[in-house]
Order: sequence, then structure tokens, then C-alpha cells
Amino acid sequence: MNRIKEVRIKKGLSQTELARRAHVASTNLSAVECGRLAAWPKLRKSLVRILGVPEYELFPNGHTEV
Repeated sequence: MNRIKEVRIKKGLSQTELARRAHVASTNLSAVECGRLAAWPKLRKSLVRILGVPEYELFPNGHTEV
């Protein structure tokens, strides 16, 4: 499982705002946060940059589940 939602909330961002900054639909971000959709490489890089954390903090298993 990933930690996007947890980190997003700690940073004070709504799901809508994070999706807007990452240039993805809120529905896609929601699916990635709950593990229904794997985060593609470009999205992973965007989330790391926006949230200001290392990739391993968002994706501790090194990958995302589908």
C-alpha cells in the first residue's frame, strides 16, 4: 500500500488540490491513493516533488499495488 493520502493530509492538501497540482483527475488520484490503480512513473515523480518527500516514503514497498 502507498502512503500518499497520509502524507497529503499531513501537508494540509486536499485530494482535489493535489490532483490539480499533479495534473491528474481527482478520480485517478483517489484510485491511486486507495490502491485500485497503480501510480505511473510520471505521477510518482510529480507526487514526490509536490509533497516534498522521498519516493520510498510514499511507496515503501518500492511499487504500487493494482
